[in-house]
Amino acid sequence: MGLSSQELTEQYRLEASGGHSPHTDFGHHEGQFEEPSSYSLGSARLEALASAPLIGNHRRSQSADTDDSNNGTDYDDTLDTAAERSEKPASWSSLPRKGQLAILTLARLSEGLTQSSLQAYLFHQLKSFDSSLPDSTISAQVGIVLGIFPAAQFLTSAWWGRLADADCMGRKRVLLIGLLGTMISYLGFGFSRSLATAVIFRTLGGLLNSNFGVMSTLISEITVEKKFQSRAFLLLPMCFNLGVIIGPTMGGSLADPVHSFPRLFGPHSIFGGTEGVWWMQRWPFALPNILSTTFILISFLAVFFGLDETHEIARYRHDAGRELGRRIAKAFSGRRAQYTRPLSRVTDDNYIIRDTHLVSAPSSPTLSDTSFKPKLRQRPNLGQLWTRNVLLTLLCHFLLAFHTNAVQTMTFIFLPTPRVPTESHTGIFHFGGGLGLPSAQVGLATAIIGLTGLPLQIFAYPRLQGKLGTLVSLRTFVPFSPVSYILMPFLVLLPNILWVFWPALTFVILLQAVSRTFVLPATSILVNNCVGDPSSLGTIHGVAQSISSAARTLAPVISGWGLAAGLRNNIVGAMWWALGMEAFIGWLILWCISEGKGIDPVKEKMEDDEDDDH
Repeated sequence: MGLSSQELTEQYRLEASGGHSPHTDFGHHEGQFEEPSSYSLGSARLEALASAPLIGNHRRSQSADTDDSNNGTDYDDTLDTAAERSEKPASWSSLPRKGQLAILTLARLSEGLTQSSLQAYLFHQLKSFDSSLPDSTISAQVGIVLGIFPAAQFLTSAWWGRLADADCMGRKRVLLIGLLGTMISYLGFGFSRSLATAVIFRTLGGLLNSNFGVMSTLISEITVEKKFQSRAFLLLPMCFNLGVIIGPTMGGSLADPVHSFPRLFGPHSIFGGTEGVWWMQRWPFALPNILSTTFILISFLAVFFGLDETHEIARYRHDAGRELGRRIAKAFSGRRAQYTRPLSRVTDDNYIIRDTHLVSAPSSPTLSDTSFKPKLRQRPNLGQLWTRNVLLTLLCHFLLAFHTNAVQTMTFIFLPTPRVPTESHTGIFHFGGGLGLPSAQVGLATAIIGLTGLPLQIFAYPRLQGKLGTLVSLRTFVPFSPVSYILMPFLVLLPNILWVFWPALTFVILLQAVSRTFVLPATSILVNNCVGDPSSLGTIHGVAQSISSAARTLAPVISGWGLAAGLRNNIVGAMWWALGMEAFIGWLILWCISEGKGIDPVKEKMEDDEDDDH
């Protein structure tokens, strides 16, 4: 049975003064914590308690033992300010559970570093397997190696998402498996000496990796209030993009270190002895992969020791990694070990903890405790998930992933492709050639997206998304992409004059940057909110990642073929305009879908209470 309003009021007052209620024992002994099975929210003031601090001070202090005169006032003040707190606008500093979010962003950053690092030396590594092969063959092999990873992800991401929803697995275990698979993949790839071996390790990494979907699920369950979503869901693409900026420099500089740093690793060098470092000569591209594996290992350990499980059932399971992490923290801090509750949909550790000497709330019940039995829900089958709104949302997700990845591939081909004589321009749509930019200017042009996107992500996007809403934000900024795609090929008609060409190119690229900045995180939020059952959240994100992987597999192949055909037939804009049409269709579909409410933490709690009362 749930507690009455009077009992809950008395319990709160006792806890606020450091005492114990007859219903709850906040002792610091592991396995002794008993949590009330439900709360009866009998009045509007008590409903506000869901967002209020659970306790004012977890420990008994001298002042708490001697001064009870203000308990009623403190209680009333807490309830009066609870609603005000929930109405405060979100900011970066107000994000809940920052430690948990930091672990997830570290994991995403490490993946961005490793993936972009590989692209910097991939051509040269494949060339080292057989130097007699022509560059055209090596280019085809590059496409195979890059495409096999998302192709493998497409096959398994939905099933990993389903496992993340399973009571026996949970989010954390699936994420750990993904990080472990990524480590094995990159380490094996670095020591590969044939194309077949490289493809095998890339395939293995893709089959085991559904990390983005699992991370999105974790973020949605850590930051349950919608006002935090615009910033929380921005963390993953922002950190990945930061890794993309740093990764190529890291990979390119560390590849073939015997020749890149002869004084350190070459013959008669500091570390190389008389003949050089032998393993660097045998595996010249192992060093950047070893460093990439190290970054992933750090992320793996951070997740293992520091990340809380968020699955509604699995979070009550004993977590040896978290327990060991707390013991390590205790050893370094010199304080008595404290334990944490499982993540709750109606509480926030920023509000639970008021004593700065405490690092967490009391220990949570586990599945082994006889005093606590988590309610087992029947998960809906896959057929029940595919509503019209969910299917249209996933279709928009596919179209967006396809044209953003296709444009990325085409840009790296179109910018350096030589210009053609103006005599070949036979009509307003019949012209060929590229922009003829040297490598340094290609890097500068593509860096504009990252250099403008990062400040937009940090400062502009959260504010505008908070005012407009997720769906309105998508409908507003998606059209920037087709406009950019339509204009891009017409740049070849401009004279190659600095003050004419570069402002036009910058404007077109800025359209892409603005669109990507506002659309990519909003799409993740839209996918997250299209499901209202927490037991299906991992499945939906897994399916979304599988769909995105399919788009990332098909987009480079189709766009590369289409651009090549346009160059051959003197209509280089054909593929650009086709992508513009595809993006426009995606924008039209946005007007046919509605933004879901996502998982309502208060509704979930009230449903649990009703079930318990029956």
